[in-house]
Amino acid sequence: MNSKLTRSNLMGWQFVLLPSIIIVLFSFYPMIQSLFLSFQSGRGNVYHYSGMDNYVRLFGDPMFRQAVWNTLLYLVVQVPLMLFLGLIIAYFLNIPKLKFKGFYRTAIFLPCVTSLVSYAVLFKSIFAVDGVLNGMLLSIGLIHEPVVWLMDPVWARVVIVVAITWRWTGYNMIFYLSAMQNIDSSVYEAASIDGASKMRQFFSITVPMLRPIILFTAIISTNGTLQLFDEVVNLTNGGPGNSTMTISQYIYNLSFVYTPNFGYAATVSYAIVVMVAVLAFLQLKVGGEKK
Repeated sequence: MNSKLTRSNLMGWQFVLLPSIIIVLFSFYPMIQSLFLSFQSGRGNVYHYSGMDNYVRLFGDPMFRQAVWNTLLYLVVQVPLMLFLGLIIAYFLNIPKLKFKGFYRTAIFLPCVTSLVSYAVLFKSIFAVDGVLNGMLLSIGLIHEPVVWLMDPVWARVVIVVAITWRWTGYNMIFYLSAMQNIDSSVYEAASIDGASKMRQFFSITVPMLRPIILFTAIISTNGTLQLFDEVVNLTNGGPGNSTMTISQYIYNLSFVYTPNFGYAATVSYAIVVMVAVLAFLQLKVGGEKK
């Protein structure tokens, strides 16, 4: 019996050995290497240990503060909006009598599998000065001259929030919809017999039973927003005047646009790690199971 268990364990390790090596080489090793790099300064391939200089610079860097402000603004506005819309849409798509549910689910989820670059280009053309939106608003008389959406700091942020919400709402909707379908219908039937309205059932039954899924989607959405890059680069390239630049774009600029400074770029990268860890911890404390 012991020999069989030993052979079984060895066979199991053979299956996981290669993926484990790949994960260590391409995930954990770069993470550790970037941590060491964050304590170094230099240019090109020549670096030297500089202690905490990069971290001291981080707290006094106005560009970093601007990037953090922009990223947190997207986070505070877009993540709750996206989660709320995903929850509401999932609720309506879970109605048994709704027709063409498969079509609606596919249509709402489709943006998630759309190329990031292609959909950003699409939004850029829609919100261009001579784009579809301005043409529509001019034709119905809501505006008298074209709005420069992507060159105004406020409207540019709005466009980015709309683009992210359009893309990722369907992703969260799938999680909520699958969780709703696992709720026993007898729970709703009992609530209906007791006289609970549909809205009361939603807030007293559906939302509490979806609590773990809502927490999960909140954490992954927060993680994704803190690493926001593609939409900003393709829509506004951080402009106008760095008013839409995110932390990830700032890291990219430090590495490949400005005079390369990989040590300081690694320091900014670890700032995202700390922010993700802190926000995830707070979300687990606030939304986790009470004991």
